[in-house]
Amino acid sequence: MDIRREDGIALIVAMMAMLLMTALGVALILTTSSETMIASNFRNSHEALYAADAVVERAMDDILTVADWNKLLDGSTQSAFVDGPPSGTRNLPDGSTIDLTQALNLANCDHVAACTDAEMNTATAMRPWGTNNPRWKLYSYSNLADMMPATDSINSSYYVILMVGDDPSDNDGDPLHDGLGAKCEPDGTHGADGSCNPGIGVIAMRAEAFGPRGAHKVIEITVARTDTSELERGYTGQRGQDEQNRRARKAAVQTPGKALTMQTMTLTAGGIH
Repeated sequence: MDIRREDGIALIVAMMAMLLMTALGVALILTTSSETMIASNFRNSHEALYAADAVVERAMDDILTVADWNKLLDGSTQSAFVDGPPSGTRNLPDGSTIDLTQALNLANCDHVAACTDAEMNTATAMRPWGTNNPRWKLYSYSNLADMMPATDSINSSYYVILMVGDDPSDNDGDPLHDGLGAKCEPDGTHGADGSCNPGIGVIAMRAEAFGPRGAHKVIEITVARTDTSELERGYTGQRGQDEQNRRARKAAVQTPGKALTMQTMTLTAGGIH
């Protein structure tokens, strides 16, 4: 056998080139697929955030009609936006399921099994207020697509739930009642001993949205009554401040605490008069 013969070397080179091109093609396909999945997850994450915000706005309209917030905290009053009893499983369009009872237990004591009073009163990293920890109750829950009237439609596959609980600023140690004790004055004190409860007329809300591919977002907000019996939220206060700023820009410019004056400088004598 002549070992110096080169018969078949072209086949080996061709196979090596084909393997290299195959590897490059597979890498390109994987990169494209990964980018598509990243974009899809990014979209789902943002849609989940908007879905959670939507159920907050929807539930707010119903809370405005509740005179006694204790009925919210004990779970005896619910929103009109519900799809059945506040327990059991719900099916999502992608085939996944949500157990409302387990979602509620996770919010109250960080596990899916039933929560005990001791567990809900335990101070943890997520719930550090001890006996003032909110005891969440389901208030609103349904498919986001069912939020609008039958004449309109929402093209969304998300399921949303909203829970209500006593705000942790309520320091009375009774999370099932809104604000026992004396209301705080503007200076933060009340009465001869200076004690007060800053949580009177304040409740907490927790909104969760569930969607395809495990998309999940949580929003927690605080809602307070105002003297006009309306609800006060963070962005509501910001809108009020913006309105004040607009009014201020239309008014005459004044120096706080001083009379409106004018100062001039002359070229001949100099100085300010």
